[in-house]
Amino acid sequence: MTTATDQTGTGRIAGAPISWGVCEVPGWGYQLSPARVLTEMAQVGLAATEFGPDGFLPSDPAVMAKFLASHRLTAVGGFTPVVLHEPGHDPAPEIERLLDGYDAAHAGVLVLSAATGRDGYDTRPDLDEEGWATLLANLDRLTGLAAARSVHAVLHPHVGTMIESGEEVRRVLEGSAISLCLDTGHLLIGGTDPAELTRQAPDRIAHTHFKDVDDQIAARVRSGRLSYTEGVRTATTAAGTSWNRTPS
Repeated sequence: MTTATDQTGTGRIAGAPISWGVCEVPGWGYQLSPARVLTEMAQVGLAATEFGPDGFLPSDPAVMAKFLASHRLTAVGGFTPVVLHEPGHDPAPEIERLLDGYDAAHAGVLVLSAATGRDGYDTRPDLDEEGWATLLANLDRLTGLAAARSVHAVLHPHVGTMIESGEEVRRVLEGSAISLCLDTGHLLIGGTDPAELTRQAPDRIAHTHFKDVDDQIAARVRSGRLSYTEGVRTATTAAGTSWNRTPS
């Protein structure tokens, strides 16, 4: 589940395709169709959804809005992995193009993650001081670009990205002005207590992803005994579902 806070401070609950297993990582199990996911979102009483990975919803904003409306849903924004730490790479043009679609869909939250530039979430490079300076500056730049389009940018600390651990989250809070997406699962896997983070920086939390985590498996991922993908597969198997099974 996803929550955002509007200008009155009222929390709003939405869905996200990832809760139905729809993921941007190649080979991430069976991928349900958009029609089925949106139908089931409406059936459980949701009124809005995040976009999901590129290609999940129609790319044309007007067509996407019509498709969502046909399932009695609106868009709140979406999760966008983007490389932020490489001095020779400018993420702004990519984000500007994305924000054009936000205008048409009336979406208000841009959920950024600091992508490594690699496929998946099992390995990541070390971040040097130049990389940190570039990443923090880009976070503020993209926050400003989004705000100019009436969109609230948030950073999603995420396993296997450049911002994963508690120390990395702290450095973002101290070195930039961007708000955070409080993802309860990814923060716990990365070693951050989401409840404590909320107490320490309540004014920086603008979007929330509610996730369940098996902390015994998460500890094995944190220690390096399991990769993130292996951890998810292990948890899925323990829950009695098959990684690649086609749902009935």
